[in-house]
Amino acid sequence: MEKVTIEEVKYIAKLAKLSFTEEEASKMATEFEAILNHFKAIDKLDLSDVDLHAFDEVNTEFRKDIASVFEDKKKLMQNVKTMRDGAIEVPKIIE
Repeated sequence: MEKVTIEEVKYIAKLAKLSFTEEEASKMATEFEAILNHFKAIDKLDLSDVDLHAFDEVNTEFRKDIASVFEDKKKLMQNVKTMRDGAIEVPKIIE
């Protein structure tokens, strides 16, 4: 079992521009460990008898991509922090 440290969680959070309390970081470390251990368990499975192409035709029907007007603009923009000239203003991410 590989141990995920709180420092690693804080580093990942910094990359994602998130911040956690010590308690939250500790909980996240435990959750990351569980996820990584799950992947290790999956890695150990013998899939040599599984035909990877047997599922190609399972989901071939997709919904139509039809544009429509969203009438309730207030509801659409309720979580927007800042607007400028009718457009959503986002922070600059490339310097």
